[in-house]
Amino acid sequence: MSRFQASVRPYGVALRAMLVLTVGLGLLYPLVILGIGQTLFNKTANGSLVTVGDRAVGSSLIGQSFSDTDGNPLPQFFQPRPSAAGNGYDSSASGGSNFGPENADLIAAITKRKAEIAAFNNVDPASIPADALTASSSGLDPDISKEYALLQANRVAAARGIPLAQMQALVTDHIASRNLGFLGEETVNVLELNIALEQIGG
Repeated sequence: MSRFQASVRPYGVALRAMLVLTVGLGLLYPLVILGIGQTLFNKTANGSLVTVGDRAVGSSLIGQSFSDTDGNPLPQFFQPRPSAAGNGYDSSASGGSNFGPENADLIAAITKRKAEIAAFNNVDPASIPADALTASSSGLDPDISKEYALLQANRVAAARGIPLAQMQALVTDHIASRNLGFLGEETVNVLELNIALEQIGG
């Protein structure tokens, strides 16, 4: 092998390695992962969309507001927890308020929310759970606690003219258990609950 061949050989090896890695990791690997995702986890891979008929109405992973055009909560729907993401549940501005527990603005917001929720649901302010008063760290949380869902049942039942027992049973049917049976808390997906609510009418 000549001195010239010896000097250019490392470049040829590097070029071949780059081409192999580009095809393998930049093309084949993504296609394999895409295929696995679409085959085994189709719903999750496509955004966990929730559909009514043939129309997508949201994602089970991202919360949304149930309010009128002025931002007032609609009494005939279960309400989600507060959101600090943009104007509320804005996935392009995901994030919490980042206020500490002794922050004056956070304390004022919680006090205001407590009074508003108590009046809106006609309940004792002391009965309102923490998730109803505080935004999640992402601002996109689609779930509420079962306590908050059951607290709203009387108001939604009255707004729709549905017996309270039927409304409570609907909430109970939509309670998701703890992960692995012991991690986290029991939750209710607000979008899925409201879709079921629309299906029973009222």
